[in-house]
Amino acid sequence: MRRYDYSPVCELIIARGAPEIKENEMTVFEKIEALQAKENGRTDAWMVGEQLKDICRAEPGSAELIDKDLDVKEMDLRAAAGKIKAYADGHKTGSFACVTPMEADRILREFYGLNGPMKRGEAARGSVIDLADFL
Repeated sequence: MRRYDYSPVCELIIARGAPEIKENEMTVFEKIEALQAKENGRTDAWMVGEQLKDICRAEPGSAELIDKDLDVKEMDLRAAAGKIKAYADGHKTGSFACVTPMEADRILREFYGLNGPMKRGEAARGSVIDLADFL
């Protein structure tokens, strides 16, 4: 039988059990998609939702914070899109305004109070690195 090494987070989930999702409770992805459905096509707020879903997929800890923030009207997709637009308007060149994906990511992380993304190859403190992944 093969022995598996688990990170401290996995050990905690195994010990306590996975968090329960109540029957009528929406996941963060469902909340984002419900907010996106209110948009008329691929608006700036809709695109913010797509970027938030990418962050949530990559960082489960951030997903928990975003999930709670989306319950607050002042923290919805339109409010976040407004922050990005304000940044773009403040950095115009003539009549042209643009925000790069990295700038949008930084603005969203500041708005939702998220930590920066982990750099490639950076391991979370206390996690186990499997050397077989590098072969």
